[in-house]
Amino acid sequence: MRRRKSLTLDMTPLVDVVFLLLIFFLVTSVFKKEELALLLNLPSGKEGEQMVEKKEVSIELSKSSVALNGKIVDFKKLEVYISDVKDKKRPVTLRIDKDVPYGRIMELFNLLKKYNLNNLALIEQKSN
Repeated sequence: MRRRKSLTLDMTPLVDVVFLLLIFFLVTSVFKKEELALLLNLPSGKEGEQMVEKKEVSIELSKSSVALNGKIVDFKKLEVYISDVKDKKRPVTLRIDKDVPYGRIMELFNLLKKYNLNNLALIEQKSN
């Protein structure tokens, strides 16, 4: 009497394909970074990290440029955007280069004060 051979699938090629797909998706995926437009030299601090909501207004200020939500703008466009903000309790994160003159910082603060945006968070560089 002849014995029947049982049919089985070889799983090795299937596992190889799954690993190749996994590597492909990991390599091609884009990890979203924080939208920053200016290279700033932030002052360092020792305070704890604060969680900020996603619906924030992000402003970066350097000696010569200002950026709003990751895009370089001038003060007039910044004022137009700030004047259109309806929620006055909306968080505003400020990244200010430590070499920016005080007058330029006050110009930004006066603009925010003019439109009653008082929920400010000054971002500093983490010190190790």
